[in-house]
Amino acid sequence: MKSVDVDRLVDTSSIIVCCGAGGVGKTTTSAALALRAAERGRKVCVLTIDPARRLAQSMGLTELDNTPRAVSGVDGAAGGSLDAMMLDMKRTFDEIVLSHAEPQRAQQILANPFYISLSSSFAGTQEYMAMEKLGQLKATGNWDLVVVDTPPSRSALDFLDAPQRLGRFLDGRMIRMLLAPAKAGGRGVMKVFTVGLNVVTNVLTKVLGGEALRDLSLFVASLETMFGGFRERADQTYRLLKEPGTAFVVVAVPERDALREAAYFVERLAAERMPLAGLVLNRVHASAAPDLSAQRALAAAEALDQSGESALTAGVLRLHAERVLAATRDRRMAERFAGAHPAVPVVQVAAQASDVHDLDGLRQVGAELASGYDAGAPDRGRRAG
Repeated sequence: MKSVDVDRLVDTSSIIVCCGAGGVGKTTTSAALALRAAERGRKVCVLTIDPARRLAQSMGLTELDNTPRAVSGVDGAAGGSLDAMMLDMKRTFDEIVLSHAEPQRAQQILANPFYISLSSSFAGTQEYMAMEKLGQLKATGNWDLVVVDTPPSRSALDFLDAPQRLGRFLDGRMIRMLLAPAKAGGRGVMKVFTVGLNVVTNVLTKVLGGEALRDLSLFVASLETMFGGFRERADQTYRLLKEPGTAFVVVAVPERDALREAAYFVERLAAERMPLAGLVLNRVHASAAPDLSAQRALAAAEALDQSGESALTAGVLRLHAERVLAATRDRRMAERFAGAHPAVPVVQVAAQASDVHDLDGLRQVGAELASGYDAGAPDRGRRAG
């Protein structure tokens, strides 16, 4: 099983994108990689799109928002620094409008009820804004490395489709119909549609109301004026994701569903020809006494029970047996994934007893990532959550 050279990864990459199913330790992995890179001398910004706010807690920040904030307590002896932020989807969209539309037009767009709905909850907006924010961060030139913690589940890779999906939305037949009232200068909705479109317009007017339909058409017209810039920037970021300085890290745990999702990510990235650095396999179990098999431990525990001797020792033996079985299962799951994807490097992180909640915990996870965890060694004590 090939291993990931984590120190080389954080020393040479300009973008690291961590993706994977929910609940596999993706946020902690992102933060640990970012912290290790910073303490090795790089200027790093970590962007989380996960609404779980765990990143802020682990870095000792009271909150994260759409502005990068310096993380205190980072060892800057090597000259590095670490900033962290959480994507605010609507604020990012607002910033785009304000920077790419004239002030009066921008205020009209921001006040439009359809814009408010789109920027807050429209399907795919979060992924598009993630791509937009990543492009903005890179364009500033303020950081050597940007680490992106993506949303859980397969939607984490939806930003790869963002330019095409936005194009299909604005190029669609319904959108072209809705543009007609605005292009006619705001004169009556019914007069500007051809006879063949009157039926559709009547339906929309009954459902939305004439004023709402006018708001929608005006909003679409406003959005159309900025669409070229949307597409261009998204395409630029998409190309950036394929450059040699970018690396995708897939995060999973040694469980069937999580590894199935990991396989999906690996195969999708390969299909898109995106640079995959490898798989981080979190929460791998091990035993402090691997030479004592589960069968022998259970037999010894049963003997102690029958003799009426130490119940505590019998309990310890049963716990050891459970850990050995878990370690065996984890090893088999890892080997099965490696067999199906032999070209994908893998690095393992130990199953740990508690959540990572501070920089020391992140340092420990980062060190484990860099050293290549040995599943035959004892567990360490914290959980890569």
